Amino acid sequence: MRRILRFFMKLILWFFALSIFLVVVFKWVPVPFTPLMAIRYFENPEEPIHHDWVPMEEISKHLQMAVIASEDQNFLEHSGFDMKAIEKAIENNKKGKRVRGASTISQQTAKNVFLWPQRTWLRKGLEVYFTFLIEVIWGKERILEVYLNSIEMGKGIYGAEAASQAWFRKPASKLSAYESAAIAAILPNPRVYRANPASSYIQGRKSWIVRQMQNIGTFSFK
Repeated sequence: MRRILRFFMKLILWFFALSIFLVVVFKWVPVPFTPLMAIRYFENPEEPIHHDWVPMEEISKHLQMAVIASEDQNFLEHSGFDMKAIEKAIENNKKGKRVRGASTISQQTAKNVFLWPQRTWLRKGLEVYFTFLIEVIWGKERILEVYLNSIEMGKGIYGAEAASQAWFRKPASKLSAYESAAIAAILPNPRVYRANPASSYIQGRKSWIVRQMQNIGTFSFK
């Protein structure tokens, strides 16, 4: 029994040490691939993966604003978890309305980079842990940079640069407000929706996102 306990204690210690090490490394080093990319590859090896990491300075401010406006408008204010959004989601779910999520950009980034997509209590617990780590070690600007370079934005398309080239044939730095909103509009289900040409549903979401961007105005990480 003691040997088993020692084994599990060592396993836990190694997990904490390795997880903290990886988070520190990825504060500075581009994330080369994500678990979701690996899963997609094994699901369909013939589907090419397009993923070109670019620094934040080469990603349009419009796209930065668009994902904040559409995915997490309190991103710059919360500490990784939007408690108001969580409470609202719980209330909506209790009333039997369509199930709403309340994942912040920080939570999505933690899941994309370190975990797997399936919803389980284990994964949610680990998501809380990694979200806390990246909030403390990375900070908001790095979290958004990793998010924009790692998130799935179409079939085989990962990150802002690959998405911009695939949907609009231009670098991510040149995206307009409406093009950025179109990319942000497909994020709930990027393997089904298209940013260009956009369906009437995506056109409606795109217009809503642009209005939200205008309401938010400018933002700064300082």
